[in-house]
Amino acid sequence: MAKEKRFPFARELEMPPEMEGWEEMYPPHRLFSEERREWEDKEFWYQDKIHAPEPMPPLDEIFHQAWQISLAQHTTRVFCIPPAQGIAQRMLGCYMYICAIEPPPEAVIGEKAELFGKRVFPVFENYEKLWDEWLPRFQALGRELEAVKVPEELPRYVPDMDFGSHVPPVTAAQELMEAFNNVVNIMYRGWQYHFNYLNLSYLAYLMFVEAAQKVFPGISLSAIGKMVAGAEVSMFRPEEELCRLARLAHVESKVAEVLKSDRPAASKMESLRETDAGRMWMEEWDRIRDPWLYVSCGSGWFHHEGSWASKPDVPFSYLKSYLERLDKGEKIERSLTAIADARERLIDEYQRLIKTPEDKKSFEDAHKNVRTIYTYAENHLFWVEHWFHTIWFDKMRDFAELFVKHGVLGDQEDFFMFNRLEIPYLIEDLATSWALGENIPTLKWADKAQKRKEILKAAAKWNAPPALGVPPKEVAEPFTVMLWGVTTDKVQDWMAGVEAKPGEVSELKGFAASAGIVEGPARVLKLLEEIVTLQPGEIMVVGNTNPAWAPVFSKIKATVTDIGGITSHAAIVCREYGLPAVTGTGTATSVIKTGDIIKVDGDRGLVTIVERANA
Repeated sequence: MAKEKRFPFARELEMPPEMEGWEEMYPPHRLFSEERREWEDKEFWYQDKIHAPEPMPPLDEIFHQAWQISLAQHTTRVFCIPPAQGIAQRMLGCYMYICAIEPPPEAVIGEKAELFGKRVFPVFENYEKLWDEWLPRFQALGRELEAVKVPEELPRYVPDMDFGSHVPPVTAAQELMEAFNNVVNIMYRGWQYHFNYLNLSYLAYLMFVEAAQKVFPGISLSAIGKMVAGAEVSMFRPEEELCRLARLAHVESKVAEVLKSDRPAASKMESLRETDAGRMWMEEWDRIRDPWLYVSCGSGWFHHEGSWASKPDVPFSYLKSYLERLDKGEKIERSLTAIADARERLIDEYQRLIKTPEDKKSFEDAHKNVRTIYTYAENHLFWVEHWFHTIWFDKMRDFAELFVKHGVLGDQEDFFMFNRLEIPYLIEDLATSWALGENIPTLKWADKAQKRKEILKAAAKWNAPPALGVPPKEVAEPFTVMLWGVTTDKVQDWMAGVEAKPGEVSELKGFAASAGIVEGPARVLKLLEEIVTLQPGEIMVVGNTNPAWAPVFSKIKATVTDIGGITSHAAIVCREYGLPAVTGTGTATSVIKTGDIIKVDGDRGLVTIVERANA
């Protein structure tokens, strides 16, 4: 009997000795366990390279704990999407694996179906009004997070005052404990808001795909993508603001000269503030800082990425590139009009092929729904994963600085080495030490943090498997297919890629995420900081793109990703920039090398290695 082809189970993996103790970094319910072994072995788990492509610092994992709960309950308990259930998560070797829960029993599907239509379609019909309510509610939550006061220190004695008329109700130590509880609750609430409409935006896209394929059998996914492209959304606003600032600078030669220099951003700012034109330009920079510079330099999921506000060298490098292109007479902005015109022409061409009034209504209703609500996919992305997370990370650094001041931690980075359930231990230990009096030691938290930093470094070198367990006969969960790009065929491709020897693979299959065919040199990016190595005319090959990289999309030829479906951010951004894209190839970053000449067919979802760099 043939041996069952599968990926390893979690318990079968042996990790490097340098990673010993990694399990302590995460809450026990986040780990694979003997208690749940029977259920966990039945599920198919794969690495979430969209949200967690690298080893996970313990505190940063809070976002994932929050989205697991919120995504699942909006699917199962709020909008009651009949066959869909949640996405479960597990940590293994500092990497996050996820699985789509199988559909519920038929009786439950029937119960949910009765509620589904009553809850979902009214949202489509009233989305504009609902968005106008959602945005200020979310912005208010961000300001509430920003306003949480973290004590700068635990003073030797509370400030002197008139004790005859007023006794301080609480000390700074109590305020510290309350502040952390408060920011955690706000973070979880923010992720509740995050999923208010997100599942429905993906669902609307899925429904449009199904409607289009029913009316036009054989229509490509890239053509369907073109019918949705062209949207004014918040995620592109930071780049639009940079383009505007570049044009303002371009008409002021002295400002442009400073911005095109090779000096650090801080030095450039200092020089700009010395002239009238420079000061006026800097006033615009300062004016847009909050919210539009509160965009992550990466994905928004990791504290070390920083934001454009905290790492101005990143946006200043984009400004330099824009000014150099303006000098050559090139256009730097995304051509929204051209994309919209192409969309309308394509829709018109297809609509002429529709034969019955019923099909016409089905197609037009589905298209209206997806065009109405799909903007939420990128609108929420900026406000939650960038603006809100930037405020959160800044607040965490306020907490970290207090622990550094009191000698409990060695540096701010140490604070992120503890998960959100452990940090109350640190707070209470410090508060107790302070309360008891002089020379009362805390535990050696800095030593534990250092050990965990070393574990994360070792995990980054470990070759974690792309998946765990037995591949299902069919991957049917809609969001797994649409967002992560994990399909039945894709899992088999992963298996083949894992088994193949280096150099044996010359063609990769993925999603036809954005139309077009180009050929050019590949640039493989495995680390965030490598984004600056991209050269004009190259093809970006990456685990998954970050929407905050929008400024580089105007100089590359195409994009290829390891993971991601037709509603992934990589697919969306490439469609908005008119770039060919193949997403969800599974192994592109390991099979393709920088310098390889590759052909990207965004119409068919194929990537061909035309010529090896070392050939």
